[in-house]
Amino acid sequence: MIGLGTFVNAGAILAGAAAGLLLRRGLPEKWQESIMQGVALCIIVIGVQMAFKSENIMVVIFSLVLGAIVGEALDIDAKLQKFGDWVGKKIIGGRDAGAAKAIGEGFVAASLIYCVGAMAIIGSLEDGLKGDTTILFAKSTLDGIIAIILTANLGVGVALSAVSVLLYQGTLTVLAGVLEPILTTSILNEVTATGGVLIMSIGVNMLKVVQIRISNLLPAVVWAGLIVTLVGLL
Repeated sequence: MIGLGTFVNAGAILAGAAAGLLLRRGLPEKWQESIMQGVALCIIVIGVQMAFKSENIMVVIFSLVLGAIVGEALDIDAKLQKFGDWVGKKIIGGRDAGAAKAIGEGFVAASLIYCVGAMAIIGSLEDGLKGDTTILFAKSTLDGIIAIILTANLGVGVALSAVSVLLYQGTLTVLAGVLEPILTTSILNEVTATGGVLIMSIGVNMLKVVQIRISNLLPAVVWAGLIVTLVGLL
């Protein structure tokens, strides 16, 4: 069944989020803080590993600069946060603005972690072209475990990222025949590396060292693919 991998992936995130909520209720606040810091450090390491996929670091640098310009002009971060806050208010009935904001932040952070990376892209293409769900099933296992940890620290907003995964990976699966010839190894490497920098910034935000407007950097992922394509045409 085409698309099965994505549905399993979304289901794994929901199951992991449910387990994370149970874990969250049983942990003292001090423990939650220490665990969050540990998770943040691990997320930074994951981002660094992804960033090392780059074959040309200048592509990543230019992509981030151009992405920031586009993202700030469109103010993507404010729009996503507004959407996340709206979803949060719908879930808790508008009773607590702080809780609604936390739900929005969990949704945005988890969506980035699950959707930015080679496994999401390649797995969806394999599912769409060959009906091969091997990569997405492996990703489902990883995402389910990550969902437990993230939900225990960021709350129920992480569960909403299952919708992002359904839409993103589902679209890639449906358009696999069109995208497969376009997404070369070089493009995937630079997109993954640029996405890795964004993943690192999630960890930095969780540590509260500085608050980076990650969503305003999202266009950098698209720029990475465009730059590699344009350079290849020269």
